[in-house]
Amino acid sequence: DAAETSDGDTDRPAWDSKVQYVLAQVGFSVGLGNVWRFPYLCHQNGGGAFMLLYVFLLLIVGVPLFFMELAAGQSIRQGSIGVWKHISPNLAGIGYSSCIVCFYVALYYNVIIAWSLFYMGNSFQYPLPWERCPTAIATNDTATVKECALSSPTSYFWFRKALNITNSIEESGEFNPIMTGCLLAAWAIVALAMIKGIKSSAKVMYFSSVFPYVVLFIFLIRGLMLDGAMEGITYMFYPKLEIWGSLQVWRQAATQVFFALGLGYGSVIAYSSYNPVHNNCHRDALMVSSINFMTSVLATLVVFVVLGFRAKTIALGCVAKNLDLLNLMISSGPEQHASAAGWPWVNTTDPSAVSIAEYRQWFARHGSDMGPTITDCSLEEEMNKGVEGTGLAFIAFTEVMALFPASPFWSTLFFLMLLNLGLSTMFGTMQGILTPLMDNFKVLARYRTVLTVSSCLLGFILGLLFTQRSGNYFVTMFDDYSATLPLVIVVVFETTSVAWVYGTDRFLDDIEVMLKWRPPVVYKYLWKYVCLLAMVGLLAASLLRMVFKGPTYTAWNQTAASEMTLEYPGWALAMIITLIILASSPVPIGYLHAKRFTLLD
Repeated sequence: DAAETSDGDTDRPAWDSKVQYVLAQVGFSVGLGNVWRFPYLCHQNGGGAFMLLYVFLLLIVGVPLFFMELAAGQSIRQGSIGVWKHISPNLAGIGYSSCIVCFYVALYYNVIIAWSLFYMGNSFQYPLPWERCPTAIATNDTATVKECALSSPTSYFWFRKALNITNSIEESGEFNPIMTGCLLAAWAIVALAMIKGIKSSAKVMYFSSVFPYVVLFIFLIRGLMLDGAMEGITYMFYPKLEIWGSLQVWRQAATQVFFALGLGYGSVIAYSSYNPVHNNCHRDALMVSSINFMTSVLATLVVFVVLGFRAKTIALGCVAKNLDLLNLMISSGPEQHASAAGWPWVNTTDPSAVSIAEYRQWFARHGSDMGPTITDCSLEEEMNKGVEGTGLAFIAFTEVMALFPASPFWSTLFFLMLLNLGLSTMFGTMQGILTPLMDNFKVLARYRTVLTVSSCLLGFILGLLFTQRSGNYFVTMFDDYSATLPLVIVVVFETTSVAWVYGTDRFLDDIEVMLKWRPPVVYKYLWKYVCLLAMVGLLAASLLRMVFKGPTYTAWNQTAASEMTLEYPGWALAMIITLIILASSPVPIGYLHAKRFTLLD
C-alpha cells in the first residue's frame, strides 16, 4: 500500500511547520496571473458572470485535480517522476514532461521578475521617469520625442527605455545590457533562496507569500478613496449572463482554473511529498483553492478601483480639452455656431462644471455637427485599454502611480509586490524540476547545491534569448504556447493514470489509510468522468484554436508608436511546434511501450 510503504522514508526533508507548507503552496499557486490575467478575463467575459462560471469549474474540476496531486505526492512521498513511476513504470514520462514544462516556465517567468526589478530600481526617483515625455536631443527647443508624443509617457518608457524593443520578432537587435543584468540578479536571488532546498526557500516564503497581501490591502484602501473607484467596481462586477453561451469563455475559465492552481507542473506534488504521511491533504486542497480564488477577487477589486480612477482622470481631461476647444470656437467665430449645436456651457472655463455623462449626452446629439476636432469622452473606452498582462502592470498601473501623491512610494510598493508574487511562484516552479530529479537520481541528491546553482546558471544562459531587444516577443511566445498544451496533456494522462490505470477505489483506499477517513465517493466519479472529459475538452479546444486562429503576436511599431498584430514567421512556428513536442513527447512514450495496460476499475 502506497501510504504504508512511504513511512520508512526517514532521510526525506520535511516542513518545519504546517504554516510553512501552506505558505509555500499558496505562494506557488498565487502568482502574477492572479493580478493581471484573472481581472482581464473577468473584464472581457461578463464580470460577475465569469466569476460564477470560474467558481463552478473550480469546484468540479480544479479542486478534485488539486486534491489528487496533493494526495499522490503525500502518499508516495516522491516528486512527479517517482509518483507516476510508482503507479506504473511506464508512466514516468508524465513526470519528465512536467519537469520540461517547469523549465520552460522558469525561463520566461524570471524575465518578468527581472522587469519588476528594473522598474523597482527606477521608482526611487521624483518625478517618476515615466511621468512625462523626454525632450528630443536632436532639437534645441522643448519638442518631445515623437514616439512618446504619439503614444504616452508610460508606453514610451516600457517599449523604448525598459525593453528598447525592435519592430518585430525577425529583428533580433543586440542584447539589452540593463535587462541582462536584472535577469542575472533575478536568477541569483532564486539560487540563494533555494540553495538549501525547502529549508531555505520556506524561510523566504514567510515574506514573499505574505507581503503581496499586505500591499493589495493597502492599495485597496487607498484606491477606494479615489475619484472613479466606484465606477471601476460597477463596471467590473456588472454580470452579463449571456457569456455562458460562448464556448470560448468556458475555455478561458477552464484554462485559468488550471493555471491558477498550478496543475501539471509537478510542484504541487513536490511540495506535498515533504508532508507528514497523515497530514489532512483534503482540507489543504479546499483551503489553498479558496485562498487562491479570494486572492484573485481581491486583486480584481484593486485593479478595477485603480483603472476606474485612471479612466475617470483621462475622461475628465478629455472633457476639459474639448471645453477649451469649444470656447475657442465661440470666441473666434459667430456665437450661433455653438448655440446651434446646443452647447449649454457657453464661456464655462471650469471643467468640473461639466460631468462626463452630460458631455456625452450632448456629444451624442450634436457631436457629428462639430467636426473632427471635438471628440467623444468615454469612461468605458478608457477602461478597455491596457488591462491585460504586462500592459496592465507596466503601462496602465505605472500611469496611475504617476498620478498619486508620493508616487515613488506607491510605485516601489507595487513593484516590490510583483517581485514577491513572481519569486514565490518561481520557487515552486524550480522545486517542480529539482525534487523529481533528486528523487529519481540519487547521485544528484548528494550534490543538491551544485544541482541548484547549475540549474539557475543554465536558466540564466538560456534566458539571454529574452534579453535581446526582441526578447519580449519570445516571452509572449513561451507564455502562449510552450506550457499550455503540454500541461493539459500531462493532466489528461495524470487523471487517466489515477482513474483508469491505478484505479479510483484503490487510490481512495490509500487516501483512507493516510487520512484515517474515506473522502466522499463523489471524487471517484469526478476523477473518472467529469475531470477527464473536461481536460480532454480543454485540450481539443486549445488545439482547434491554435490550428484555426493561427499563432500571432503583438508587436510595437516604433514609427507609428502603436501596437499591431503580426503572424509568426516560419522559423518561429517551427520553434513553437518543437517546444510543444519536446515537452509533450515523454508522456505517451511509456504508454506506447507498455507491455501491459490494465483497467483496474
